[in-house]
Amino acid sequence: MMDGAEKKKLKVLITVKTYPIPAAKYGELVCTAGVTEAGDFIRLYPINFRDLPFSQQYKKYQWIELVAEKYQGRDMSKESYRPDCDSIQILGEPIPSNPGNWTERAQYALAKKARSMEELNGRREADRTSLGVFRPKKIRKLTISADEPEWKPEFKDELQQARL
Repeated sequence: MMDGAEKKKLKVLITVKTYPIPAAKYGELVCTAGVTEAGDFIRLYPINFRDLPFSQQYKKYQWIELVAEKYQGRDMSKESYRPDCDSIQILGEPIPSNPGNWTERAQYALAKKARSMEELNGRREADRTSLGVFRPKKIRKLTISADEPEWKPEFKDELQQARL
């Protein structure tokens, strides 16, 4: 799976797991993001989460260790890595949120918080940063809407394809 780029052993606190979507090349995929102990953002893709053994199925705010290589495909952002899914090791239980106390999670997830969206856009232009976090000055509106209960026909078609 990993072919040519430098492999690194990474310790990552998982902060984001996307909803799985079917893909012809990899099956059903989940894009995962997290932070290192230093607070650097990292994206791990592709991960066929449901095909992982239960002992490797991580939760949000859980530390994992894995081997990955800098992503060499279309995604040129600095945070993107291609994981060796066989190398995933879970390191303990998820960090609890403890009602009213998000301190331990914030220590890592907010370590490199930007001052504004404009600052994040500047980072993107300067060094291809594509992940970040900031506190908005004002929230004007929040809309939560239901997703479609069924996958699009093209997603269903992908899942019908036999995998070798």
